Amino acid sequence: MIHVGTSGFSYDDWLGHFYPERIPKREMLRFYAERFNAVELNFTYYRLPSARTLAQMSAKTPEDFCFVVKANQEMTHDRTGKEAVFQSFAEALQPLIEEGKLGCILAQFPWSFKVERANVEYLRWFREMLPDLPTVVEFRNSRWVRDETFELLRKLDFGFCCVDEPRLKGLMPPVARATSDVGYVRFHGRNAEAWWKHEHAWQRYDYLYSREELVEWVPKVQDIAGSTGKTLVFFNNHYEGKAAANASLFRDLLAGSEG
Repeated sequence: MIHVGTSGFSYDDWLGHFYPERIPKREMLRFYAERFNAVELNFTYYRLPSARTLAQMSAKTPEDFCFVVKANQEMTHDRTGKEAVFQSFAEALQPLIEEGKLGCILAQFPWSFKVERANVEYLRWFREMLPDLPTVVEFRNSRWVRDETFELLRKLDFGFCCVDEPRLKGLMPPVARATSDVGYVRFHGRNAEAWWKHEHAWQRYDYLYSREELVEWVPKVQDIAGSTGKTLVFFNNHYEGKAAANASLFRDLLAGSEG
């Protein structure tokens, strides 16, 4: 099964582009879930979620809806080894697990997380902290793209996050691989000009994919889906609802190729 959605959903700049101009924030998820069957929750990176909050969010979505929950920054960026953070994070996911709506955890590591023995060991410890939860790892440093990494992820039962982003030195290439039962692809946009030099963070993700650019990924995603039980595709080019527009187009392209 292939789920297609966006990285986040609660954006004020989507008003008038994806959402009706006057929609209340509390109704955004319900509106979104009528159009897509999966979403990445990114607020969990900045603050630990609560079971109550996730249960309330789940109640606004249909039974077949899928949530991906981004690992908190203390788990991927600070990396201070606080077991209590992992425990609190896992406990908050219980409503989603019980309702069968947890797609996976997304552990996004920074570019500074390089190929070093200590970081390999941290990945092993990360799995020990979340032994039974489906998890996908997103690397930002291209040096991780090698056979040894894919083998490590398989051994740890971590999925590999495939990405599409600007073709800049040091960034991840558009490699399509699956290393667990969860396939995963993130589209960050190809705004090379503003990737490193921008005044506001949103400028990096101000990019609308063309139909031709998305067609490139259709066979790749289908190959991943052929070797996994679930494949998740998310668009992170979120400025002014571009992610939603491209997610809709990509879903149509997948449906057309299957027909």
